[in-house]
Amino acid sequence: MAEDAALNPQELFTAPYSKLVLEIGFGQGERLAEMMEQQPDNAYIGCEPFQNGMSNFLLLVEDKKPENLRLWMDDAMQLVRSLSAASIDALYILNPDPWHKSKHFKRRMVNPVNLDEFARVIKPGGTLYLSTDVPDLADWMAAHTVNHPAFHWTARSKADWENPPKGWISTKYETKGAKGAKKMCYFVFERKA
Repeated sequence: MAEDAALNPQELFTAPYSKLVLEIGFGQGERLAEMMEQQPDNAYIGCEPFQNGMSNFLLLVEDKKPENLRLWMDDAMQLVRSLSAASIDALYILNPDPWHKSKHFKRRMVNPVNLDEFARVIKPGGTLYLSTDVPDLADWMAAHTVNHPAFHWTARSKADWENPPKGWISTKYETKGAKGAKKMCYFVFERKA
């Protein structure tokens, strides 16, 4: 990847699409596979660096041979930095690694530098979806994204981040939760014009 903000993702797909959805860290892939089935007019880019997750996802979609899917099995930020501006309609970062130790906070997926890149590639009016069941990471993600000038938090009440958004596709991870997790938090941000 050149990481030069010149990759037009439309060039990755042979057929036209309604929206382009990017999911960073899709885990076992069941949510992405279900979303592809429910919204087949969209194109999808899935990023997952771990072999087990990628293998599981490929098994889920192997009989469908989807033309509207591209996969990246490496550092997602390399791909994001390569994409052209305003090229993504929706970006999902669900249950990222919390990097619990403060010396590792710079590795958290949601951080000021990465938010600048997300703001660059998400179209005005596009959506950034974040979720976690780790309380301090929820606070971190909400605070950093709310304070970023390019994003508007769509929540109007506490219920908006305590309950999944309308049409949400749950995963096995969400159902069982991480060890010691009490609740899932769902954050939906709109890319300002």
